[in-house]
Amino acid sequence: MRLIAKFSLVLVAFMMTAPICMTAQDKTIKRKVAIGRFSNETQYAKGLFYDKDNDPMRKQALDILSSKLALSGKFILLERDDLDVLVAEAGDGMNKIGADYIILGSITEYGRKAEGQQKVFSSTKTQTVEAGVSIRLVEASTGLIIYSDEAKGFAETSTKQTLGIGGTAGFDATLSDKAISAALSQLVENIINKCMDKPWRSYILSVEDGTYIISGGASQGLAAGDVFNVYKKGKTVKNPQTGFNIELPGQKIGMVTVVSTYGETPETEISFCTYEGAGFDINNLSEIYISDK
Repeated sequence: MRLIAKFSLVLVAFMMTAPICMTAQDKTIKRKVAIGRFSNETQYAKGLFYDKDNDPMRKQALDILSSKLALSGKFILLERDDLDVLVAEAGDGMNKIGADYIILGSITEYGRKAEGQQKVFSSTKTQTVEAGVSIRLVEASTGLIIYSDEAKGFAETSTKQTLGIGGTAGFDATLSDKAISAALSQLVENIINKCMDKPWRSYILSVEDGTYIISGGASQGLAAGDVFNVYKKGKTVKNPQTGFNIELPGQKIGMVTVVSTYGETPETEISFCTYEGAGFDINNLSEIYISDK
């Protein structure tokens, strides 16, 4: 019994001091997301001198969505002033964005009302706002919409007076934020799940003296010792029914191990790796990609 106890203590001590090897499957690699066009499709507050670029409701929705995605801790949000231009470009415009996914959204409905109830000794006023939002999640590498949905949110507040004593107020402007936030909350979880369910991808940028340089770095969660799979892209075929090109599953040819990371911003971060596996043409790196699955 004493021998078993001593062995157990040694085993526990070893487990506490032994280095833990983190594989790609054990950690979360943050996805790069660019929030693009978020428009206000309603007629609310659109007067003669309306400026869509400075629409306060549009900015409200954009800020709320950004905050909710950032709080999840699973995304790097990219600010791209030229995103609308790149999305509008054909073909390689998507590849220049530098993001894994693009979120396009719009406020589709907005309404507010105030209702009052007058009694002999008291009066009540209720203010209600309803907002509808629509979201599309686009895979930047293919331009395909992988998720699309819409939701509605409500917010209200009430004031009451008794014998002339109590709260009185004009329209509560914070109700707009609350209604839009309530609508977006219904969609954010699905956005997160769609992004995280799909395998993370990176690419080999260059091969220098046996060192393989891949895109992505510390801000995404990459660290020395991480191991990722290397694939050769599958054949691209065109679906005659939809007109879209479809990339067939790739063939695993090896693995890269991160040695160190470098870079100051998510857009410029890279990682230096070693490679083990089958040989491939380093002059045709566009046919190779890295994945965590």
